Amino acid sequence: MTTLNTHPNKINSLLDPAFMQRLDRLDVLSRKILAGKMQGERRSKRKGQSVEFADYRNYVVGDDLRFVDWNLYARLDKLFLRLFMEEEDLSVAIALDISASMDYGDPNKLNYAKRVAASLGYIGLTHYNRVNLYTFSHTIMDMAQGMRGRRPVPRMLEFLDRQQPVMTTQTSGNLLASCKRLALLQRQPGVIVLLSDFFDKGDIGQSLRYLAGDKHDVFAIQLLAPQEVNPEKGNVLGDLRLRDIEDGDIAEVSVGPALLKRYHANLQAYCQFVREQCIRQGVTYLFSETSVSFDTLVLKYLRQKGLLG
Repeated sequence: MTTLNTHPNKINSLLDPAFMQRLDRLDVLSRKILAGKMQGERRSKRKGQSVEFADYRNYVVGDDLRFVDWNLYARLDKLFLRLFMEEEDLSVAIALDISASMDYGDPNKLNYAKRVAASLGYIGLTHYNRVNLYTFSHTIMDMAQGMRGRRPVPRMLEFLDRQQPVMTTQTSGNLLASCKRLALLQRQPGVIVLLSDFFDKGDIGQSLRYLAGDKHDVFAIQLLAPQEVNPEKGNVLGDLRLRDIEDGDIAEVSVGPALLKRYHANLQAYCQFVREQCIRQGVTYLFSETSVSFDTLVLKYLRQKGLLG
């Protein structure tokens, strides 16, 4: 087993050892039959040569005699071949939004999303699934591909730790371009997890359409800070000059009870819109505030949504 003591400060900031032990009992699931290229811990409905018995079939000349059930032959005087459930690996892609809007809130959205990505990556790696990590803003910004097994766990955590928000106002987040690029990079069928606030001015439905379908099992996790859900917590009142953190748009507003009421209605409507777009594309949607206990999100809500089991 690979030791994880090389960079303890970086590792513990994302996943502490005690939480890792709890994650060891979980695995990434897929609602679809996804055939991997290498033998792993994924049980497929195809018959293969792993250790779990599945069925019998009649012996045919040329079959491997090692799989003949000689006990059954002694009882029935007929040759039967033992079939086993084939074990296959699962491709797991985790796409982390690092656009400027993610660098907000207490708890911070980007830091929270990194911890979710680290948990999913760790689970995938320790169960010998193929794990690919991507970060995106106006396109795919960085990637760590082809990781499998426990050995790349430190590499995975260091990759996430070094990711910084894209702060330039010249290029705001572009989910459409990012999903299109991600679909080209992630050719192997499997699970794709999007971690984002989904504050995007483009066509979210079309963005998700690039990833959805029979090829991938897609999960969208929308993360918002408590101050975004309830601006009252940040004492946002009076005459204000607001700047869009991503594209620099300026808006002068007078914030009072009536405007806050409108804000709440619009935010609720937008989150519902994102949810509906996910449902239309067959994408599993989960909303969470970063104030929700991280343990609760991973160990409870992601299991309820069928991503982990």
